[in-house]
Amino acid sequence: MAETPGPARPRPLRLEALAYGGDYNPDQWSEEVWDEDIRLMLEAGVNLVSLPIFSWPQLEPAPGVYEWGWLDRILDKLWAAGIAIDLATATATPPSWLLRAHPEMHPMDAEGHRLEFGSRQIYCPSSPVWHDNVARMTRAMAERYGAHPGVVLWHISNEYGDHTSRCWCPESTRHFRRWLQGRYGSLDGLNDAWGVNVWGQRYTSWDHIEAPRKAPGPINPTQLLDFERFSSDAMLELFQLEVDVLREVTPDLPVTTNFMSMFRDLDYWKFADAEDIVTDDAYPEPADPIAHVGAALNYGLMRSMKGGRPWLLLESSASATSWRDVNVPKAPGKMRVDSLQAVAHGSDAVMFFQWRQAKYGQEKFHSSMLGHRGEASRTYRETKALGHELKRLEAVRGTRVRARVALVVDWDSWWGSSALESLPSQRLNWARQARAWHRAMHLLGQPVDAVRAGGPFTGYDVVLVPNLYIADTEQAAALTAFAHAGGHVVVGPFSGVVDATEKVHDGGAPGPLRGLLGLEVDEQWPHADGVVERVDIAGAPHENPAWAEWIEVDAATAVIGSYTSGELDGRPAVTRRDAGAGSAWYVSAMLADAGLAAVFAEVLGGAGIAARTEVDVDFEAVTRSSDDTDYTFALNHGRTPLTVRVPEGALDLVTGERTGATLTLDRYGVAVLATARDGIPPFLTLAH
Repeated sequence: MAETPGPARPRPLRLEALAYGGDYNPDQWSEEVWDEDIRLMLEAGVNLVSLPIFSWPQLEPAPGVYEWGWLDRILDKLWAAGIAIDLATATATPPSWLLRAHPEMHPMDAEGHRLEFGSRQIYCPSSPVWHDNVARMTRAMAERYGAHPGVVLWHISNEYGDHTSRCWCPESTRHFRRWLQGRYGSLDGLNDAWGVNVWGQRYTSWDHIEAPRKAPGPINPTQLLDFERFSSDAMLELFQLEVDVLREVTPDLPVTTNFMSMFRDLDYWKFADAEDIVTDDAYPEPADPIAHVGAALNYGLMRSMKGGRPWLLLESSASATSWRDVNVPKAPGKMRVDSLQAVAHGSDAVMFFQWRQAKYGQEKFHSSMLGHRGEASRTYRETKALGHELKRLEAVRGTRVRARVALVVDWDSWWGSSALESLPSQRLNWARQARAWHRAMHLLGQPVDAVRAGGPFTGYDVVLVPNLYIADTEQAAALTAFAHAGGHVVVGPFSGVVDATEKVHDGGAPGPLRGLLGLEVDEQWPHADGVVERVDIAGAPHENPAWAEWIEVDAATAVIGSYTSGELDGRPAVTRRDAGAGSAWYVSAMLADAGLAAVFAEVLGGAGIAARTEVDVDFEAVTRSSDDTDYTFALNHGRTPLTVRVPEGALDLVTGERTGATLTLDRYGVAVLATARDGIPPFLTLAH
């Protein structure tokens, strides 16, 4: 994988072990509890905690009046015990005195309602008052604690955009106008980009532009898309403000902010460029038997945003969460396999929300490492066992996942294919396609990295483009160059439709991808609700439940699959075209899993990559590698034991024993097999 370009090499985490621990909220407890916490943390193998994320009001109870004493004491206690600190800047939520002094700081929803204090993230991301106070508090924290020996990482804010990723208040609107001026330069430039001659929307003053609120009919699609871009950039500007302060005051300490997996509202590529270490909060649904598949997609993104460097799982749940409609606990063993899946996919940490389960507040029913029953709780017994097990896996720290397949993650196409009201169908968007395409590749046994639409694609054999609704010539050129150099590109439906201003490309889709794919899309042909059509691939019928396209192919493009029902019966559905030393595929249908897997198996075969023929969604294998050793994680995400063919004589780091030709993974079982590094990662298959 190519290194991610950036202004400076990221600062490393000074922690000589896999990180283990979680969020810690000592200010919710009397100081008598702190010593017990530290004793039990040490018993559980905890070596890193995150604090004081939501403690601004406790640290500054009145403007300019600081009470550092309690934080001084707990930081000293933790470090004296050998527990390092991921120190938050405490800027996740403003104190009440700041909001009451500046009511204009309250965020506003799209209907014009001010949101009230009483939850978290009660701020407008564009508020100058908020910016000034955030910078002030961050500087105060950095100057007081930046030299503390226990602080190894700065934790900026918390889960940006979880509650207020978009704001429609007057200040945000003014910020939006400034952003638009910077993007388009003039009103003529904006009017041209927004296509205002449709429905009489021409602007004659910047002051006439508003954040897109409720309108009598569908809103201008380019305005909607630009508001998505602006809102992500506004939050990034807030993040960068803190990054700049911390790098000025504490230039040697790495900085991060915790992501929320595959999160629609913020372009995480840009955020990752601004920070040193990628961290993630991951909460797969325990009641979903294939939640681990979506988690693998999320983790592929996390490890890819810094060019393959290890990332940190900064939050997860020991058992049940508190924010779903029904909060199902994790069965015994499920927390372990979920945690080790993250490690398999490149995380050098397993962290939880939170250490001690709360007695009050909105998250008192959210599970924690130390449950309400204290050290007698099941979650403590299981997390303690995991903490000791992680010490046996220390060899994997710093190693990188080996993947030969990458999937294009593009926020512009995600926003454009999901924010608009006037699309051919609401059933096809980037996120739905990405998850489906990743799931099919996962079933074939291949881990999948993430890449930007414009690359770089170095080190990969196959690049999946599940949807690139918004495409430009630079992206098309990068994909074409990859194919001509011997790579294999697979492009999904509704790609190359519009440019960055939501204008349909001349000649229609696939726009700048036309030369690579050797075809033209005459019409999109979404299905009515409840209609399931069919596509034939290599003589086998496959379901196509939502979407088709009328495509015209040129003479050099081979038809690999055809529609066999509906109005497009007999027309091309899946195509392949030679492109230099590689190939370019187009899948015009929104196929179900089996159909996608059939296509991808052909693509993998052409690329010389193995694919599983015996599929079990519960089984997953991922390899992390050092310069001389492969560490292959074999994971059983299900309740039924699985027998796996493995390299004979491999050392299982979990048991310390050598393997035979097969290995049985019990319910939620995990093995980590160390073998000499070879040209390609070990490929594990099921034995029956």
